[in-house]
Amino acid sequence: MAHAYTPGLKVTARAVVRKERRLPLPGETLVEKGQHVKGDDIVARTELPGNVATLNVGGLLGVPPEDLPGMMLKKEGDPVEKNEIIARSRGLFGLFKTDVRVPVKGSIESISSVTGQVILREPPQPVQVDAYIEAEVAEVIPKEGVIVETDASLVQGIFGVGGEVRGRLKMIVDSPDAVLSGEEITEECRGKVVIGGSLIRHEVIEAGIAHGVKAIVAGGVEDATLREFLGYDIGVAITGSEKKGVTLVITEGFGEMCMARKTFDLLKTLEGRMASVNGATQIRAGVIRPEIIVPQTDNRDEIKQNVDESGLELGMAVRIIREPKFGAIGKVTSLPVELQKIESEARARVLEVELENGERVVLPRANVEIIEG
Repeated sequence: MAHAYTPGLKVTARAVVRKERRLPLPGETLVEKGQHVKGDDIVARTELPGNVATLNVGGLLGVPPEDLPGMMLKKEGDPVEKNEIIARSRGLFGLFKTDVRVPVKGSIESISSVTGQVILREPPQPVQVDAYIEAEVAEVIPKEGVIVETDASLVQGIFGVGGEVRGRLKMIVDSPDAVLSGEEITEECRGKVVIGGSLIRHEVIEAGIAHGVKAIVAGGVEDATLREFLGYDIGVAITGSEKKGVTLVITEGFGEMCMARKTFDLLKTLEGRMASVNGATQIRAGVIRPEIIVPQTDNRDEIKQNVDESGLELGMAVRIIREPKFGAIGKVTSLPVELQKIESEARARVLEVELENGERVVLPRANVEIIEG
């Protein structure tokens, strides 16, 4: 039967989480299938080619390109140190010789007798990929990476900034509607993933960086705060590559927005547990959501498999994503089959939602997103 597609965020205490950890270039995998790994264990490594530097040696020596090979003190493939002499002119009667020194450390990649250029290659840059989460290696991709799998609590956010970090969860507010202040971020938060309430202000971000906080999680953030933090406006490109000293995860949206009670209560029960957090977000094709993953190793029989994405069902928790009830959370109480006329006079599939305050509203199904769990 056809149904209206409704996007959803996962907020669940028990789920199977799989992560692909892949190298940017072919390299070496360091673990085997079935091996248990921790979040900071290196599972694969490779080397990126170093930068290229071009040196016009023929021009510096004042000789024709075809004479360059005879002036070289080094040959192709030889390693060189910064400021090392690689070529020298014959001079006049053994005097007035001209030396050419290399500006970088590396190796000689090519010597051209056509252009007189010498191409230098800087040392390769090592790249390592860690497991990110405490998990079991489910699959090894030869020379490329691995897929790790674990049973975990999973919370997906709406928006995030910053890359992958790990730290223990710490609650610093008592309710999901509390607004964080900079004074609440203390030295006790160092190395932690801090859970706030409804809003992150710039003073909180600054305090988090000053005290070595790994990540800050809250319901909302102002656009002006993000602009002040990053120094530029965020467009539609993917986030996650920012290196600002702290990762942010926003669970509800922009502005002051109370964190969903379900999300807050779940994170509260996980306080003190080690979490893996990633702020990477992409809102176009190939959607990527920021996430908080807390691996679980007990009560495997209670693990909830990935949520069936068959559509809306009665009793599901949803968040309204359009005005006038934007940000409100409730549960589905009715799913009429017939198309109904809405305010725009168009006919669309609707649903009835009972909000947390007991109010019931009818709105198009496209105006909600599922809070999966």
